[in-house]
Amino acid sequence: MPKKRRRISAFFKILTVLTVACGVLVAGGYYVIRSVQRVELTPPPPPSGCTLTAAGDTDELEVEQAANAATISGVAFGRDLPPHAVVVAFATVWQESKFRNIEFGDRDSVGLFQQRPSQEWGDPEQLMDPVYSSGEFYDGLVEIAGYEEMPVYEAAQAVQRSADGFAYDQHERRSRTMAAAFTGAEGPAVTCWYDTDEAGEADVEAAQAEMDRVFGTDGALPAAESRTGDPGWAMAAWAVANAERYGLTSVEYGGQRWSAAEGIDGWTEAPGEGGGAAAEDQVVLR
Repeated sequence: MPKKRRRISAFFKILTVLTVACGVLVAGGYYVIRSVQRVELTPPPPPSGCTLTAAGDTDELEVEQAANAATISGVAFGRDLPPHAVVVAFATVWQESKFRNIEFGDRDSVGLFQQRPSQEWGDPEQLMDPVYSSGEFYDGLVEIAGYEEMPVYEAAQAVQRSADGFAYDQHERRSRTMAAAFTGAEGPAVTCWYDTDEAGEADVEAAQAEMDRVFGTDGALPAAESRTGDPGWAMAAWAVANAERYGLTSVEYGGQRWSAAEGIDGWTEAPGEGGGAAAEDQVVLR
């Protein structure tokens, strides 16, 4: 056989081997790709947060914002104030701090309401306490004659004496939705969730003590005839909004249960045994 023909034959043999090898590699690569596609990844847990549904609207808040809103609303129960007072307080805080308890502000303003020690609202440490600062705001509000009939922004401005009092008006609708939820007027309207793996040990005793301080109670519900709203559901909303802070795993009231493990799904019917019945007339924290 001439050398040229032998070279061509050898070339085709090499080409055949390479083709088979490439086919194996391609097939192997295809297999690897399909294998990766079939892996089911567990989605990461959602970041902590809160949702409330009331007055025909749904709103989302950060946990810190919800916890402060629940406290501002709770303090109104201790003073037996109307829901309008809570709406005015909420609109004020949206404008002043967005429900973050900040240590700074214009000149010497601090806290949720951005109250100034130089204007005799209290000392900075007191004003950083949401219970105290809320009480001071409400004390100023009730001194305004006819505040219950005033537009929200006018009532807020009468207390705050801000440079731009009309700015409070933009927060009225959202504040009404929040007030309906946090005063308990619409039942289990507030739910929150947080990463339970990062939470510390539950401190139910501390949570109960703080809830009593906020609502001005002593281990019992405020008066059922409170004109602020439904005290049981308001306290349940406070407990849920503060669950991350105190490591609470569940809250029960009115035959309903919220659990930290399933907080993003909201409230569900409490079981008939194991505490469900007890939660009909008291807020049970665990």
